[in-house]
This record gives sequence, C-alpha cells and structure tokens, in this order.
Amino acid sequence: MRNIQAIADKTAISLSVICTIHCLAIPIMVTLLPSLTALSLENEIFHIWLLIAVVPTSLYALTLGCGKHRRYRVLLPGVVGLVTLIATGLLGHDILGEIIEKSLTVVGASLVAIGHLWNHNLCQRSNCECHQQASS
Repeated sequence: MRNIQAIADKTAISLSVICTIHCLAIPIMVTLLPSLTALSLENEIFHIWLLIAVVPTSLYALTLGCGKHRRYRVLLPGVVGLVTLIATGLLGHDILGEIIEKSLTVVGASLVAIGHLWNHNLCQRSNCECHQQASS
C-alpha cells in the first residue's frame, strides 16, 4: 500500500491540473453551452473551495517529502505557486482583471505541480519509504 505522502503529491498535482482546466475551459464551455451558467462554476466561492483543497494538501505533501529526502529547494516552486494562487484567489478578477487573473492562476498552478513532480521524483530516486509499495 502506498504511503499517504505519495498520494498527497499526486492529489496536489491533480488539483493543479483541475484548477488550470477550470480557469481555461470554463469560459469556452459557458459560451458553447449556456446552460452551464446555472452551475455557478465561475463564482468566486468555487476558487475558495479549490484553495481550501490545494493549500493543505500541497503543504503536507511537500513538507513531508522534504523531511524525508532533505532537498528543500523543492519547496520554492511549490510555495511560490501557492502564494500566487492565494493572492490571485483573494484579489480576483475585479482587482486584477480577467486576463491577469487567469494568467497568474495558470502560472501558480503550474509551479505547484512542478514542485510536486520534483518532490515525487526525488522520493523515488532516493528510495524514500514514502513512495515504495508494500509487497502483496
């Protein structure tokens, strides 16, 4: 069975991809399928809920992984990405404008994903127990 830290890394990467897809695809989907406006996917509360999922998952996975492989440079892209996502989420498109908000969201989500990919790869290369599978 895999350790929770490896699962958290993969979950954080998935959440970053979902965030990027949401940011880029929702405007196109709403234009093509106007009935989607009833789902309120462009509502700011959706961004807050995504942040509530991304931030603790990312912080947990990155700090636990760094504690095991001791390469703390992995924290830099992850933390910068999280700060970017939080700032963008709090400021929103009313202050930043829609294009800047979407751009910063994609950059932040990409940095978070890069940090988790580095963390995952370092754990695998250094044979951390966090990414090993138990024999069946």
